[in-house]
Amino acid sequence: MKIALLLYDGMAPLDAIGPYEVMRNVPGWEVLTVSQEKGEVRDEARTLGLTGDHAFADVTAADVVLVPGGDGKRPLMQDEELLEWLREVDRTTKWTTSVCTGSLLLGAAGLLEGKRATGHWLYLEQLREFGAEPVGGRYVEDGKTITAAGVSAGIDMALYLVSRELGPEVAQAVQLGIEYDPSPPFDAGSPKKAPTEIVDLVKAVTSGE
Repeated sequence: MKIALLLYDGMAPLDAIGPYEVMRNVPGWEVLTVSQEKGEVRDEARTLGLTGDHAFADVTAADVVLVPGGDGKRPLMQDEELLEWLREVDRTTKWTTSVCTGSLLLGAAGLLEGKRATGHWLYLEQLREFGAEPVGGRYVEDGKTITAAGVSAGIDMALYLVSRELGPEVAQAVQLGIEYDPSPPFDAGSPKKAPTEIVDLVKAVTSGE
């Protein structure tokens, strides 16, 4: 399996690194980091650098494409070079996947029309603009498309993808190998669980209020 992992300036790093850590531990799977041009990209805070080892022109086909989210996706939603690359790779994939607001990039490329999809809860309704049906949940499979909710949900989605390809035993072995056994100190990881004042705070901070 060849996985094309999209990297770009302003991405949320865990969107990419979480699934990467899962998929790089699957025997026989090769993860290729792809950016518009080969070289370093910076995360949302511009404090972490990741390297795209391949340019778009180098990777035009893959078994899996994975699109992370992040603030940097906003200009890319009108970047025809990136959108056309997503369309071209999607024609070859067995699975087309996204994490967080990466689903908005899939939508902008026209790849979610008529499909059920998810993404970060703050931006979920925007998926309707691209003809998608927003739904909740940590990840959503519709045809060959699997979209994940915000940031950390990419790990869950990647483990599910492994189970779809190789069975639950392999996915569980990878999960154990990376010791993914979440036990957060607070049960506030979704707007349905978090206190109202915390939900309002996150909304205010995100909107710049």
